[in-house]
Amino acid sequence: MAAIRPLDDALSAIGDGCLLAVPREVSGVAMEATRALIRRGVKGLHLVTLPTSSLQADLLIGAGCVDVLETSAVSMGEFGPAPRFTAAMTAGTLKIREATCPAIHAAFQAAEKGIPFVPLRGLIGSDLMTHRPDWRTIDNPYAEHDPIVLLPAIRPDIALFHAPMADRDGNVWIGRQRELATLAHAAACTIVTVETLHEGNLLADPTLAAGTLPGFYVDAVAIAERGAWPLPLPDRYPADQAHLTEYMKRAATPEGFARYLQDFVHERRAA
Repeated sequence: MAAIRPLDDALSAIGDGCLLAVPREVSGVAMEATRALIRRGVKGLHLVTLPTSSLQADLLIGAGCVDVLETSAVSMGEFGPAPRFTAAMTAGTLKIREATCPAIHAAFQAAEKGIPFVPLRGLIGSDLMTHRPDWRTIDNPYAEHDPIVLLPAIRPDIALFHAPMADRDGNVWIGRQRELATLAHAAACTIVTVETLHEGNLLADPTLAAGTLPGFYVDAVAIAERGAWPLPLPDRYPADQAHLTEYMKRAATPEGFARYLQDFVHERRAA
């Protein structure tokens, strides 16, 4: 049964050098937890996104928390390229394991099924194959002249995401965001921040049970109201467009990014 814990206590399992898996922007990103990790000064993360990321990855990269990034894209969408990710790639300070969205999904699904690898089509002939020596091409044993790529399973040390609510048994309501279940199934440990605590058992509610991740997949839950801000939480609140615009202006330079961290990450700790 997952324990309901204070945020910093819940995040204690995320240590330096761990393989940390996070979801895409529209699924439920644990931004308050991300700020807490930056305040703590976590280092050397191998960050894997399912399958893309935006502000979360950009903040962690800019703050020097990430050594290896495995993703199919880091972008601020309509706001433009992610500034600190772009700067790190230009400077050569970030090791990148580039992938496609289907490849990352497939590798996570292999882990949740408990198998060491998974076959996937659509990669042969792409430049990705020259940059991913861990992706191997074999002959289809069931057909002639039919090469196919094998991807190693992605088994995160920790999965981290934000959801609308959990109950006291650690069951977490994820609604339609089924990739969050894939994250939890694949990871050795799952940490979830939620907007609110639901009184009653979510799995006992016929309306909510189908969208609930059972607590035996969850190791820790922390209450963090508006914990996805300034990113959106599906069906709860939209992205803070004004704040994201401000972030893009500041993060365009190292000095501006440092001021952003001071004002919106470190000052919150003091407050």
